[in-house]
Amino acid sequence: MNKLDVRTQESVISSLVEGMSIRSIERITSVHRDTITRLLVPVGDACEGLMDGMMHNLPCRRIELDEIWCYVGKKQRHVAETDDPSRVGDFWTFVALDADTKLVPTYAVGKRDAPTANAFMCDLASRLANRVQLSSDALRLYVEAIERGFGGEVDYAQIVKSYEAEPIGPGRYSPPKVVAIEKDRLVGAPDMNRASTAFVERQNLHMRMAMRRFTRLTNAFSKKVENLEAAVALHFAHYNFVRIHGTLKATPAMASGVTSRPWTVHELVRLSNW
Repeated sequence: MNKLDVRTQESVISSLVEGMSIRSIERITSVHRDTITRLLVPVGDACEGLMDGMMHNLPCRRIELDEIWCYVGKKQRHVAETDDPSRVGDFWTFVALDADTKLVPTYAVGKRDAPTANAFMCDLASRLANRVQLSSDALRLYVEAIERGFGGEVDYAQIVKSYEAEPIGPGRYSPPKVVAIEKDRLVGAPDMNRASTAFVERQNLHMRMAMRRFTRLTNAFSKKVENLEAAVALHFAHYNFVRIHGTLKATPAMASGVTSRPWTVHELVRLSNW
């Protein structure tokens, strides 16, 4: 198997977290795309271990929840009866974001179903040090999942948005406009003035910009579930530990007290011992 020197590994990983496609990196670095993928997976697995090991006893107060779509292998409408539905088709990444420090304490990659939502919410609850306020969109899966993860020890509000009809002429690829927003108090006593999903929705934009496989209306997509999981783990480890947030002037991990300094891409690469 081809092994890359550390400097080349850093160059490849830095390109991946900046949103470049694997084939673009191949053309620029002369590293074969299969080698790039073989590097991505162990580095991503190591980043998942980093997140799992360090995201505990977090002092978060306001958590925003959302989910973002992509697909593996083929879009859902092309999935055949002979395909394994756990390996291809639509996939969703559930994301939790601390509105104050912008930290992503946890995420979950899977189908948009109850098992994934329940596992995601139970994992989030296990990482928090205190009672929090949760805000989400109107996805029904969150209600049962939050009950399973937190019981009644949480303040939870849903933000329900109404959209105009999708345009069918020019501008049809633009997101539909929001025409009304309602906030529903579901559990506990959330501060309705601070109930919002604005920050986590902005994180969705960053994900689409930083991971080529999430860019819509292109031919970019994950070929394997393992590649998607590794890319998402790398993204959030880089986002939390390496990338300086423009408003905070620190990484989210620093702002939340998880670490005292920014990490480097070199450190993420060395985690894998690839």
